[in-house]
Amino acid sequence: MSAFLTSSLMHNIFGGLAQGVVYSLVALSLVIVWQSTHVLNFAQGAMAMFATYIGMTEIDRGIGYWWCVIISVAVGMIVGGLTERVLIRPLYGKPEINPIVVMVGFLGVLEALSAAIWTSSTRNIAEPFSQIFYHANGNLVYLSPFIIFQIILAICIMLLVAALFRFTRLGLQLRASALAPEVSRLLGIRVSRMLTIGWMLSAGVGAIAAVIQASGSFGLFPTNMDGIFVAGFIAAAVGGLESPIGAVAGGLLIGLAEQFILAYWSPNVAPLGGIIILVVALMIRPQGLFTKHAGRRV
Repeated sequence: MSAFLTSSLMHNIFGGLAQGVVYSLVALSLVIVWQSTHVLNFAQGAMAMFATYIGMTEIDRGIGYWWCVIISVAVGMIVGGLTERVLIRPLYGKPEINPIVVMVGFLGVLEALSAAIWTSSTRNIAEPFSQIFYHANGNLVYLSPFIIFQIILAICIMLLVAALFRFTRLGLQLRASALAPEVSRLLGIRVSRMLTIGWMLSAGVGAIAAVIQASGSFGLFPTNMDGIFVAGFIAAAVGGLESPIGAVAGGLLIGLAEQFILAYWSPNVAPLGGIIILVVALMIRPQGLFTKHAGRRV
């Protein structure tokens, strides 16, 4: 058993899961904003990066790791709410390309602003759990307490998001506001508030992904969430924009694919793993692997 755990196969599996968790959280944030507003936020990664930088600034002033997480999530939610109110709200009912163009522009603004304030150098957060790998009979098991923490965190957030949209009144109101805003208003739902809450929740989950990225070996710099956003977007499309479980499954699958391509082929083509999975998934189920055909309940 120890020989199996220390094999190169398990090394790649654990490495893929560790990176896939970050993709899964970004995909979850996209699922939240899609289910609650039917808008795709192309500045999701940049907003998470900006919020995390603010939390990291507070670490420099002596606060602990968990306070950094709380501040980053809180700032992310505030930025998400303001973004919906100021940039997105005037675009409801307009051509669908309008929010995409605006958020791509906002992405550029956030990255330029972050580079101006914090420079483009890579910064790291001291992780709360050890990244030293376990040992089995004197051999390395490529699994650390921090990787276990990442995986458990992603699963917990997935379950919370799934429970929110499936079993709570707030989740039902969020979905109804996105699907039929006029009918929702007639039923007494404050649609404008629901749309803002959806963006806030999405940005909060995205900030958690950025904090994990900053805590790992890759660190954080103004543009490093761009590639992660692309992978998270692919994961959400593969799993289905209606499925939190699909978002996590898609993120882990893409993380594993990239890790195995990196190990057995070439690091230059590792990003192709996600593209190949996306093409195959769309050929099999264009609506996403975990999206059901059943009609919505609103």
